[in-house]
Amino acid sequence: MTGTVKVTLEQQQDYRFSIGFGEGIPALIGDEPPPLGGNAGPNPSQLLAAAVGNCLSDSLLFALRKFKQAPEPITTEVSAEIGRNAENRLRVLRISVALKLGVPAAALQHLDRVLEQFEEFCTVSQSVRQGIPVDVAVFDSEGARLK
Repeated sequence: MTGTVKVTLEQQQDYRFSIGFGEGIPALIGDEPPPLGGNAGPNPSQLLAAAVGNCLSDSLLFALRKFKQAPEPITTEVSAEIGRNAENRLRVLRISVALKLGVPAAALQHLDRVLEQFEEFCTVSQSVRQGIPVDVAVFDSEGARLK
């Protein structure tokens, strides 16, 4: 997909915004935790972490399905390390992603090839990596680390 992605944010109250994605897609609420906001929805750092994790999950699934493999269900956990930069301002310093396949590695063909290249096709993580380190690990359903 090429082109432009647009979202619309409408302030509802204080730091709570309704985030619209276009016709036919439900809006979601974004908010800051107390004391700034009311914690009515994910904050921007959580949305960034979710975008990175979602894109990597999609990319891994697409790469495996390209070889007619069924890795479902994939579970992804993302941690975004928040800290202060040299100017003492809060920043996302690092994002760590752990993807877990729903089947043992032995049940999947072409897994080495998929693991070697699936990250390169993730638009979001590759874009974010230009400014924030993104660490990726992949595990099978038995807990064996594959990448």
